Amino acid sequence: MSDFLISAIVTLLVTLDPPGLAPIFVSLTYGMNADERKRVAIRACIIAFFIMTFFAVGGAALLQSLGISLSAFRISGGVLLFAIAFEMIFELRGKRDTSTAQTAITEDHIHNVAAFPLAIPLMAGPGAITAVILLAGRGNGSPILIAALAGIIALILLTCLVTFLMAERVSRWLGVTGNIVLTRLLGVILAALAVQFIVDGIHSLPA
Repeated sequence: MSDFLISAIVTLLVTLDPPGLAPIFVSLTYGMNADERKRVAIRACIIAFFIMTFFAVGGAALLQSLGISLSAFRISGGVLLFAIAFEMIFELRGKRDTSTAQTAITEDHIHNVAAFPLAIPLMAGPGAITAVILLAGRGNGSPILIAALAGIIALILLTCLVTFLMAERVSRWLGVTGNIVLTRLLGVILAALAVQFIVDGIHSLPA
């Protein structure tokens, strides 16, 4: 239980990377007042929670209906997470996310920013969805572990919410160097977790 909880917290915290989302949130909500930023942050976290919880509860069933084994998804998910880690380490992820944010803010009304691109794909994106499905798979269908995973999702998104509400202050406090160092460190940790997912997937393949 403790190993599952620790793994889930670290995986989701690294995958979502709340400090890394702070400067993007600032750029997305540029020109908004404090109340508007607060409403955008809360709405985005709620949307992301329901999406991630849905895949935590029904992701495995969805895979089964598509004829995809959990072992195959673990391997492919590990590869995807490793790609995200690679982008974080070599500063490609921030450029891609910023580009996505800039495109969306010009094409969508400011009041829809919470849903896109903040909730999707910056928070509940492919990496986070992959992570929750893989973590739910490690729970072996246990209602207690799935409920614990939902609680951890809520906890991590609460961390994102607090970070958004303190976005400008956090971004200034970390500075350019701090943001770069933190992103690289989280990328290395995520790479190790991704490799572990791949190893688990290979070991669980039928003989």
